[in-house]
Amino acid sequence: MATVTMLNMDGKEVGTLELKDEIFGIEPNQDAVLTVVKNYLANQRQGTQSAKTRGEVRGGGKKPFRQKGTGRHRQGSSTDPTQVGGGVTFAPKPRDYRYSINKKVKRLAMKSVLASKVQEQEIIVLDELSLEAPKTKEMVKVLANVNAAKKALIVTPEKNENVIRSAANIPGVATTFVNEMNVYQILNHTSFITTRAAIEKIEEVYS
Repeated sequence: MATVTMLNMDGKEVGTLELKDEIFGIEPNQDAVLTVVKNYLANQRQGTQSAKTRGEVRGGGKKPFRQKGTGRHRQGSSTDPTQVGGGVTFAPKPRDYRYSINKKVKRLAMKSVLASKVQEQEIIVLDELSLEAPKTKEMVKVLANVNAAKKALIVTPEKNENVIRSAANIPGVATTFVNEMNVYQILNHTSFITTRAAIEKIEEVYS
């Protein structure tokens, strides 16, 4: 089993924590991670882009200029895509980019990014993360104590309003909880900061 050092909010070592190899000790599968990230980004697209085709733009009722004698190419409609103010060829229209992927692939990708955080020593485990009130200053202090990177993801076992509000105004820092974290979010942050309780829940969910 992989073992990580556990810190308190002051950044001092308070013990070690063994991580399950079936989650944190696997060989990361890059193909699964890429598949899930592409799916996540596609699902985030609004798909609201739109342009008018030649059948939708205004005009086109009259031949813009005579067929011969002008020295120009022949043209039957001002809505032609080659004309100024004409329609767009193969105009983009609103569409849904969402698609689904296999649950096994999602689980493998999640295990892969968690394992990579352990292998790259980018995981920081706290014995607990408790704030009496939402205070940005206190969260900044905690992050400095544990030597967190500028881009850090804080994962708690459950939704914690004090933690969320304390980190909300810190550039590069995001918060989530075990049931809501995703592969892209973990990859997009250097430091993966979590608690012993969150690790236990992760192992319970993904075992």
